[in-house]
Amino acid sequence: MATRGVLYVVWGNFDAAVLARSCESLQRVHPDLPVEVAELPAGSTLLDKARMMEFTPFDETLFLDADTVVLDDLSFGFEQARRFGLACSICECPWARRYGGISGDMVEYNTGVLFFTEAARPVFDAWAACAAEIDSSIVFHNGEELARMALNDQAGFAKAVDDTGYRPFVLPYNWNFRPQWHKSWFGPLKIWHDYSDVPEPLWTHNAEQAAPDSIVRLSVMRD
Repeated sequence: MATRGVLYVVWGNFDAAVLARSCESLQRVHPDLPVEVAELPAGSTLLDKARMMEFTPFDETLFLDADTVVLDDLSFGFEQARRFGLACSICECPWARRYGGISGDMVEYNTGVLFFTEAARPVFDAWAACAAEIDSSIVFHNGEELARMALNDQAGFAKAVDDTGYRPFVLPYNWNFRPQWHKSWFGPLKIWHDYSDVPEPLWTHNAEQAAPDSIVRLSVMRD
């Protein structure tokens, strides 16, 4: 029987309280799912996320960034990973050309929530192979100034998906909700992905929208 579980990858001076928040939220919704926390050695960076398939002990894995909060049942994501090998959401910025080493219309996915199985190994092998080679720096607007992020793991993941021609199952952003950028949605949210706390009214609202007989409605995040 296939094993199913959740993987976190942390390094450096990670925030243990943030990780505990995520684990506790997972426990509330899926108390039977085992958790593996891979703590990487000093000097590790975002690029080492590309090796997550090496770290998982599960046949069916959900990788979660530590700053996620599980809000609702995740079974569908696992089921799609079983069917397609990989299930994920498009990034809030869908343009991978924002990275120094990528051009054109290549799609960027958010790697903070990834459901995967062994079938997706070609993507993960390609990701690990190119993660340190590709220019993954980002120049971005910070108010009126320009700033630069030196590296990011999602550039390599986008390139790996494109290079291999792999077709992941694309989940709606309810599965990887980024409140800094996503301000409206329909139905229940599955995973809140932010360091900020989930607003208290959202817990009640989300439970109502998750009910099988609920009428799916438009919801708006108010600042």
